[in-house]
Amino acid sequence: MTRRYLEDLAIGESWGSREVTIEEQDIIEFGRGFDPQPFHLDVEAAKASPFGGLIASGWHLASLAMRLCVEARSYGDTPVVGIGVDELRWYSPVRPGDRVHVERELVEILEVPDKPRRGTVKARVDLVNQNGDLVMRMYALSSVPKRKPADGEGAR
Repeated sequence: MTRRYLEDLAIGESWGSREVTIEEQDIIEFGRGFDPQPFHLDVEAAKASPFGGLIASGWHLASLAMRLCVEARSYGDTPVVGIGVDELRWYSPVRPGDRVHVERELVEILEVPDKPRRGTVKARVDLVNQNGDLVMRMYALSSVPKRKPADGEGAR
C-alpha cells in the first residue's frame, strides 16, 4: 500500500466500508463494558424501555464506525492522527440483526499555519443500515501529514 498525503486528497472524495451485522451478544457485551443501561443489557428489560427492545449503544456504533474507517485504510500507509469529532448524532436505533456500513466523504481540507508539516481533514462519516437509513453521523477530524513543508518552512 502507498502513502497518501494532504496534497493527494480532494474534497468530495468518498468511499464505503464493508457491511457488519450487529449481533445481540455484541450489543450486550459492549453495554456491560461501557454503557450499562437496561436497553443495552437485557432483552426483557429492554422491552419496557422507550425503544421497545434491545438496541446498540451509540458509543458502540461510533466505535464500530472508527474500526471500519481504520480497516479501509483510505489514507494508505500514511500515519493519520484523529484530533476530534464534531456533531456526533444518533438518528435511529440499531437492533440485533441489523447490518450497517460506513459511507465517508471528505468535506474540508485545511492548512494549519502553525503546523507546516500537517493539515486537517474533515470527513462526514455516516453509519447506514441495511435499509439505507442513516443511523449515525459524525464529522471526523484528522491530522494528515503533508508530502513536504510549505515553501520557506524548512525542517520545522
